[in-house]
Amino acid sequence: MSAMKNSVFSQKIYSFLLAAYRWYLQTPERSLHEAYDAALKIKEIEDKHFNGNKIDIDSAMYSNSVIDYFESDLKKLLKTARMRLTELRASRWFLNEENQKAAEKAGIEYPSPSLVLEKLNFIDRVISKYTTTPDRISSKALMVNPPNLPVNAISDDKSLLVNTPTLPPKIPTQDWEKKTKPKGKVDTTGVLPRSILSTITRLQVELDPNSEEEVIQSFRQAQRRTIISIRFILLLIIVPLLTHQIAKAFVVGPIIERSRDSEQMQIFLNSEMEEEALEELQRFEEKVKFENLIRNAPPLLPEQIEVELKKRAIELSEEFRHESSNAIKNVFADVFSVAAFIWLLVVSKSSIAVIKDFFDHIVYGLSDSAKAFIIILFTDIFVGFHSPHGWEVLLEGVSRHWGLPANRDFIFLFIATFPVILDTIFKYWIFRYLNRISPSAVATYRNMNE
Repeated sequence: MSAMKNSVFSQKIYSFLLAAYRWYLQTPERSLHEAYDAALKIKEIEDKHFNGNKIDIDSAMYSNSVIDYFESDLKKLLKTARMRLTELRASRWFLNEENQKAAEKAGIEYPSPSLVLEKLNFIDRVISKYTTTPDRISSKALMVNPPNLPVNAISDDKSLLVNTPTLPPKIPTQDWEKKTKPKGKVDTTGVLPRSILSTITRLQVELDPNSEEEVIQSFRQAQRRTIISIRFILLLIIVPLLTHQIAKAFVVGPIIERSRDSEQMQIFLNSEMEEEALEELQRFEEKVKFENLIRNAPPLLPEQIEVELKKRAIELSEEFRHESSNAIKNVFADVFSVAAFIWLLVVSKSSIAVIKDFFDHIVYGLSDSAKAFIIILFTDIFVGFHSPHGWEVLLEGVSRHWGLPANRDFIFLFIATFPVILDTIFKYWIFRYLNRISPSAVATYRNMNE
């Protein structure tokens, strides 16, 4: 029994060692594949967002936030590619002909020499834009003796090295982060007043022969930012609305109609609908009796009035059945709309950064009086003296949209708490941020409020 356990244990150890040895033999191929995959992702970003150029602020009209987003991905991919190339070099240092023969016996097939050279050439061509000269030389050393090839493979197939392209030296780029980093108050303090220094700077810009190109480039960047922002805002509005209508007409609508026709469901979803229908029917009855009294024709009999009331009751039942079905459809269609809206936010991170920069330029580019006017307008609408009536109408419309009864206690509690919370947030924002960014706007706001 113990001998059987020992044999099973030895088989497990042997299988584990064999799997580890296979993993070791596949290390060069695995490292090359991961480095190649990282280079492909970098190339995809360049082709999709930078017109095939280098990922840099000078290659496309993006804001600093968008460039930061792309550069964070670039750093991760470059780190992966460099680590895998280092791993590739280290693994090939210990990989000899005996290991390669063992790999062939184990059934591990290595890629062809031409494919290996092609992948290394592609990796070197992509990451050479972002690496220094020593890194490029070390990666080219791999192309001279590619991974997973026997030592004599290069000497037997010299044609693979004849047309190996040489890459041009990397042109050093400017550090745009230093140019875009905002200066503090200590950095801007000088011997001369700032107005004189700004005047001298303006004259230098006007006399600079390249100032026109800089102005054009800045205008194109602002134009591109505006187009992207407006397009994204329209998408945030149109896509949820279209999703709501399509889901309501083709997905949710047929299911609700079929279920309400097959099962004899109640006409009214809540008591408010029933009271509204009874009031409408009572108003119609009074109207029929009034017309019956003032006209010259023979008066209607009670049976005829009852027939007219029955017709009107059937019409009202159909109307409120349709309204109840429509409210149920709105609930599920709104779920689809919210899902579409969240999906847009998830897949459009770069557009969100652009639109944030767009609103920053708009808001902080306004004059102090305009900022104060907008703040007073929004505060009076949402937290002012007349705002409770607006919140009441809004909450009643939402409850009717979803077929819910308008709970007066909940509405009054909401009006008593939520505007107060909004007012506190407004005051905190003014005290914490606006007072630091634009103190003159805060002073104008206080004067206008008084």
